[in-house]
Amino acid sequence: MKLTETEKQYFKGCAAELLKSDDVQLMDTFIQHANVSCLEHSISVAYYSYLLCKKMNLNVDYRSIIRGALLHDFFLYDWHLSSDRKGLHGFTHPKTALINAEEHFSLNKMEKDIIAKHMWPLTLTTPPKYRESLIVSLSDKFCSLIEILRIYPSIISH
Repeated sequence: MKLTETEKQYFKGCAAELLKSDDVQLMDTFIQHANVSCLEHSISVAYYSYLLCKKMNLNVDYRSIIRGALLHDFFLYDWHLSSDRKGLHGFTHPKTALINAEEHFSLNKMEKDIIAKHMWPLTLTTPPKYRESLIVSLSDKFCSLIEILRIYPSIISH
């Protein structure tokens, strides 16, 4: 299952502003899972979230899914080092990512919810408000699993 050329162009158009940012590119310097960088992971989560929605013909806000997914792990530290973070990473990084994203970009309510709630149900606050947030949360778990198991197909070149 792949995106059509038109769908790929739409994805790239939605992602362009964020991917041009030096701060977003900094995510490529931090390992997320196994040998996958935080940026590669975030691109994968955005790609698979968008792919799922397109192939299932879901009526969702595609732009917000792509942008929220790209920024869901915009925490900008090495979470493997306890000296680089405050608290347990799994519980605290969504808030850090949202604070960083709000400092650098203009976000709508859905994008903010996607970033803040992507670790649900681990973060037991409130559940995702939008179905887009739930889709990104599920895609994040899927991508994390395939990265940890090292069965990760690189989509960067797509």
